Formats: sequence, structure tokens, C-alpha cells
Amino acid sequence: MSTQGRPAMDEQGRPAVDERPRPAGAGRGGPVGDGHGPAGIERALRAAPAHALPEALAAALQRAYPPVSGVRLLVSDYHARVLLPVEQVPGADGAGDGDVLAIRQSTAGRAYVSRKVLLAMPEDDDGPHETATYIPVTARGERFGVLEVVSAGSWGDPDAQAEIGELLGTALKVGWNHTDRYERARRRQRLTLAAELQWQLLPGHACSDDGFSLAGHLEPAYSIGGDNFDWSAERDHLALTVTNGAGTGIGAALLTSLTVGALRNARRSGADLGEQASLANDMVHVRYGGREFTETLVMRIDKADGMVHVIDAGSPRILRLRGTEVTGVPLEQQLPLGMFPDTEYRPQRFRLDPGDRLVVVSDGVFAARTPRGEFGTLALEQATRRTRLQDAAEVPPAIIDELIEYHDGGGLADDAVVVCLDWHGPSTGR
Repeated sequence: MSTQGRPAMDEQGRPAVDERPRPAGAGRGGPVGDGHGPAGIERALRAAPAHALPEALAAALQRAYPPVSGVRLLVSDYHARVLLPVEQVPGADGAGDGDVLAIRQSTAGRAYVSRKVLLAMPEDDDGPHETATYIPVTARGERFGVLEVVSAGSWGDPDAQAEIGELLGTALKVGWNHTDRYERARRRQRLTLAAELQWQLLPGHACSDDGFSLAGHLEPAYSIGGDNFDWSAERDHLALTVTNGAGTGIGAALLTSLTVGALRNARRSGADLGEQASLANDMVHVRYGGREFTETLVMRIDKADGMVHVIDAGSPRILRLRGTEVTGVPLEQQLPLGMFPDTEYRPQRFRLDPGDRLVVVSDGVFAARTPRGEFGTLALEQATRRTRLQDAAEVPPAIIDELIEYHDGGGLADDAVVVCLDWHGPSTGR
């Protein structure tokens, strides 16, 4: 993807321009030819190898929209704090220069957070200028990054631009595991082997449909040990688990991998919630003989009425934000998975109202300690309340940021996982 003609950046990594959202109908300079820009771009992406999606998109955009002079893909790093460029393949013209853009201090970052197309316009209207369009790259609620398109004039309309971001996001969702290119691009440092296992075990970073929005985050991102989350969205329900594996490093990662694999195997075999927990418990106990175990929250949310069925097998906690009130969801704690053989687990129930938000955290959040004391329930409730106007995808990193600030900006002493579920209302599972 060519970066020639890209607007100059200031010392904070921001375009030296004023950003303006794209108004509906603005810049309706349609593509040349038959006028089917997004359709042609979709065909190009479908025909491209997984590792060559950025180049295929750049070529298709420049064919369809002559004002376009430069295109590059920026992906979020594991911390979800910066956007990193997916560099061009070796030997290609116009390779990227390795810019790192802070998500909270750049136009590209604001497009990523808001999921809206933003246009960076020059302050000076005298003479010809190139502008940069920042398009969020998403698929089914998951954010991959931002597409930066530099042009000498208007190109396409905002609806077409947003559709292009969704097309690229869908193509990345399919092609991500077929190549290491995108995983390499989002790493600012090497992952530990334990972190490699944990990140590859995740179902994604976010998920949504007409009834809910869901997102999760792990820290410390580059050296995570045993904490994890998993989900599966079905026609009539959402399955969600949050796991706090015992121990540290590769041992904790292997223990959690076994637990998540056992729960998935039971769930995909049609087992109900209690059976899922019991079968996973037996598998972990067979392997570790009770010496190691996992503290796990196993949930099922019915889409038709918001009824939550939950087994609290350990330490992960649930907070509910309803309006401006944050309360803990009281649950009977049962034995962690793998502690004793043949353990029976009993689901408990509570109901969600439309507009409710659930925040699920591992003990690395609420029990985190510094010389000042424990982070604690009160600080967690306050952090949750402060997120009430934020999108679900922004909640986990926002709470993690407060936790890191509590540690005076230093590294976390324990793994931490935060999952946010926004319940919009009954869903037909369309």
C-alpha cells in the first residue's frame, strides 16, 4: 500500500490538520466505470491471498477512485493503545515508515474508537491539499483497526466508505489465521509463549448483534498467564465464560487451555450449563489430580428474555450497571473446576433489563494490591460507573487503564481480564 502523499504528522503522531466528520452526502464523487466501487472492491478482496489483502484493496481503491493517491491499513496493538501500520510486502514500492499513532491522541484513533468515518482537512484553504479519510475496519462488532486513505479530492460518499471498511474487516476476519502478517504487525514487542497461547485461544476481542454488545481484554497483554474469556453467539442464546487459571506462565496457560477446551467440547456436544461445568471439572481433575484448578464463571444469556443462567465456580466477579447504579451480582460460590472429582454444579439465575451493562472481572482486577492497598470493590464500582457513556468495546481497556494507574503506571503483578456485556433487549437471533 502506498504511503506517498500521506499528510504530515505532528510530534504527537497526529495529522497536522483539523479533523471533521464526514456529513451525509458529502463528497459524492463516485467511482469511475460502472459506479459499483464497493462491489468491485469486494471482488478484489475475495480474489486476493490472505497475506495480500491490503495491496489488493489499495489497487482496487485507486482503480475505482482516481483521486486516491495513498492507502494503508493500521491495526490495533495488543494493549489497544496505539495503531500500527501493516507494512507493505518486501520489495514493493512505497513501504510504510513505521508510524505509531496513539489511539487517544490521533484522528485515526478517534475513528477507531467511534466507529465513524473521519476526514482530516487542511486548516489553510489556499492551494491544492491532500486530505486523509480514516475508515474504521470492523466485522460483526469486532474492531481490527483503521484504513487511512489519502486523496487529492473527494472520493465516494460516507456510506460507501463505511461499507469498504466493513468489507475489509470481513476479509481480515476470514484471512487472519491464514497468515502471520497481521499478528506480526500488531506486536510492539515479543509475546511470551504463555501469552501466545492465551491470545490464540480467544474467540475475538468483541462481538455484537441486535440484542447485545460484548467485548473483552487481557493484561498484561504481552505476558498474560492463565486468565481468559470465551464466548459463542447462537440463535437463541449467548454463551460466555471467564476463567482465572491458577499459577503463572506456561503452566497456567496450559491449565486454562485445557479448561476452555473442555468447556467448548461439552458445550458443542449439546451439554447444558451444569453438565458443561461438571465435564470440564472431571477433565481438569483427571489431568492434575486436584493439585491445580481453575476458577471459572460459566454463563448462558437467553436472547428472548435476558435471563442469565450462571455457575460461579471461583473468583471472577460480576458487576451490573443499571442507570447510574453499580451493584455486585450476588452468587453462591461453588467449587473451582478440577478441585474434586464428580462435582455437581447448579446454575443460578438473574434477569437483565434492556440497557443493563454487566462487567465481569478476574481477581487480578478487584484483588490487585500495591503498597497503597487493594484496588478493591469500591474502586472497581467507581471505574465501572465512569464508563456508563462509553461503548462496550471501550469499557475493558478503560477499566484496565485505571488499574494500571493505580499501580502508578507500572506493570501489573497479576493477570487481569475484563469483559463487558451491554444488553440491548430481547433478540430474535436474526
